[in-house]
Amino acid sequence: MSLLRIQHGKQKWEVQFGERICTMAKKKIAKCIWPKSEVTLLRKLFPNNPTAKVAARLKRSLDTVKKKASRMGLQKTKKYLKSLGRT
Repeated sequence: MSLLRIQHGKQKWEVQFGERICTMAKKKIAKCIWPKSEVTLLRKLFPNNPTAKVAARLKRSLDTVKKKASRMGLQKTKKYLKSLGRT
């Protein structure tokens, strides 16, 4: 289910996908608001799981999840990295 809302003032467009609301101005990339439930899930899953699996679970692109995790200061745990053969 998705809902498209168009605000003509200052040419902003809003698209809502479930809890997510994405806005974009003319000739700019869409910016989506992360609902608290997704931020909480990202904070819980990111440190001990492959980023691709986290992205799939959140139904977001891999790059979006990487950027959000970086902005939040999230890192993979030492135990997880060791399981991959990294130290």
